[in-house]
Amino acid sequence: MQPNMEKENDSKMGIGGLLRRLLPFVLPYRWLLFVTLLLTFAGSLMAQVNAVVLDRAVDAINALLHLDGGFQWSAAARILVTISIILLGKELLSALVTFGQRIFGEKIRINVSRDLSLRVVDRILQFRMAFFSQDGNEPGKLQTRIDRGIMSLSNTVKNFFIDILPLFTSAVLALALMYAANVYVGLVATAIIPVYFWITAVQGRRMKGWRHRVFGTHQQLSHGILNIIESMGVIKSFNREQEEAAKQAALQEQSTEQQMQTRRISFLYEGLKTFVEQIGTVLIIILTAYLVLIDYPGMSIGKIMYHVMLFSNVSAPIRQLHRIYDDLNDALVYAEGFFGLLDADNEVESSGKWKMGNGKRVQGRFEIKNVEFTYPSGAHAIRDLTMTIEPGKTTALVGLSGAGKSTIVNLLDKFYAPNSGTITLDGIPLREWDTQALREQIGLVLQKNHIFSGTIEENIRYGRPDATHEDVLEAARKAYIYDQVMELPDGFQSNATQLSGGQQQRIAIARMFLKDPPIIFLDEPTASLDAIATEQIKNSIDAIKKGRTVIVISHNIGQIIDSDALYVLDTGHVVQSGLPAEVYRQGGLYKEILDASARSMNVDKIAEAMAL
Repeated sequence: MQPNMEKENDSKMGIGGLLRRLLPFVLPYRWLLFVTLLLTFAGSLMAQVNAVVLDRAVDAINALLHLDGGFQWSAAARILVTISIILLGKELLSALVTFGQRIFGEKIRINVSRDLSLRVVDRILQFRMAFFSQDGNEPGKLQTRIDRGIMSLSNTVKNFFIDILPLFTSAVLALALMYAANVYVGLVATAIIPVYFWITAVQGRRMKGWRHRVFGTHQQLSHGILNIIESMGVIKSFNREQEEAAKQAALQEQSTEQQMQTRRISFLYEGLKTFVEQIGTVLIIILTAYLVLIDYPGMSIGKIMYHVMLFSNVSAPIRQLHRIYDDLNDALVYAEGFFGLLDADNEVESSGKWKMGNGKRVQGRFEIKNVEFTYPSGAHAIRDLTMTIEPGKTTALVGLSGAGKSTIVNLLDKFYAPNSGTITLDGIPLREWDTQALREQIGLVLQKNHIFSGTIEENIRYGRPDATHEDVLEAARKAYIYDQVMELPDGFQSNATQLSGGQQQRIAIARMFLKDPPIIFLDEPTASLDAIATEQIKNSIDAIKKGRTVIVISHNIGQIIDSDALYVLDTGHVVQSGLPAEVYRQGGLYKEILDASARSMNVDKIAEAMAL
């Protein structure tokens, strides 16, 4: 999210908060969780068997060596056979329990990962368009935030339910057995643990800032690579490969240094923690050996090995903790951005409740009064705008680039909300309209329309999912794309992304024909088409215009000159309006634009050529 949101999340979310946020995604699988915990407890019990067997075996062998009657091989054989049966049986059972525990734990992780992905997709689909134009929400950065968030949260579930939980349970049981055998040894083992955790906490605080820097650089790298791919034609045409490579090299160098710094800090603290752990082992050996030497009740040679192995089970989570703790702290960094998306209630597209009942269609009368609008980037696009779009008529919006024409379409389609002023449709304020119901009444064709990965038929049917195959074919005919599609080897089952720009534009227009809405917004609908295709599409659009409210934005004279009404815009406000011929006779900006268009088309020479 935005920097201020990241700081807010950074100040609130710790590891406990992270686990609390994950809990609602885990609870639906409570039975899987119960079975996992049960198997975890069984596995932890079996992890202590080696220490108990070693304790008894060492003492039994020691006693056998000091028998008054001398060493007996038969007794030794019974001890070895018993040890072998117990340990091999335990290992077989442990393998089965571990397999089950990991399978169920992994199933929880995979299901949670799926649910997180579905939740964030559902969430961003609800966001208003303004969100996607904010700094930091570029496609590459958003993708990095989502992908790394899901990956890190999924790993957190794995770390907790598959890694930490078994180790922690085993450590608690081992520590309990140590206390049961000898309180002093148990206290020594316990005293080591808080020191280790304190060092780990200091490490986490020290590395948190560096992790944020690494995350930010990863976002820049991802966005930069995506930008290179999208701009490949421009890069190659200007021979800027070296410059783009240099930019990426600089970012990679920065990322490398940041990662090395985090590793240096991590390795320093990991070495310190390993040293502390070894001190604990040494203290256990010295203390148990001393207790044996002074013939302390309950202490024996076997108990030395028993306590060393149990302390190994206590310190096993500590040996794994630095890796898991690092992963959890990484998850915190990525989770903040991920949950920031889920928590961004202020970014959710607002919607009213007004709908057209009984299958009625809107008339299409828009009234815009004193509207002001500024994009999130700070660009003041609309200034005190007042205009009326009459129903059943074609209204042309004309102006130089940046005059605010496309912004008006965005406001009327509720992609953005005005900062002030009012917009009504058929007398109902636009903010009170149900957003989905409103957009069902509008057909939108842009200068560059998105083509989804899939077949041509699927892309056209996007305009009306319940359309029949014949409906799709008819829409293609109206958009003058049918014949070209039928010439392809796979016809309407061909990959739509392989079509030319002009063909893709016709696919978008076919969607609009299929949708058959009462209101049509045309933003440079023939910009990518050749002259013949432009004439064909114009004829089709002219046919569908009848009885509909149409707003057209175009630099093509033929698209605007026969409109019923004309609004000329300059820097976000209306400077001229009326019938096209009347406005032209007034002079001013419209006359300048129309005359310039005529000159750029060499209208005089075209007329001379046609007169020959």
